[in-house]
Amino acid sequence: MTLSEAKALRNGDMIHHVSRKNADGTPMRAKVTSVKTWKREPEAVEVHVKHGMYDYAVFSEEDLSLIEVGRE
Repeated sequence: MTLSEAKALRNGDMIHHVSRKNADGTPMRAKVTSVKTWKREPEAVEVHVKHGMYDYAVFSEEDLSLIEVGRE
């Protein structure tokens, strides 16, 4: 995922993890809860996601290669 794609994400969008898989072999997916950007650091971004009922994660600009935009 590129920086511009990450900044274009909105609440409720789905993302897929590149390497992790679900038990049935499909890519692990998560729902975007928020995207945080900074005025002073335009190349910095944090993508907050929720997977399942209790699992939350945060992907920073260094981790954008691990996720891709969901196809759903």
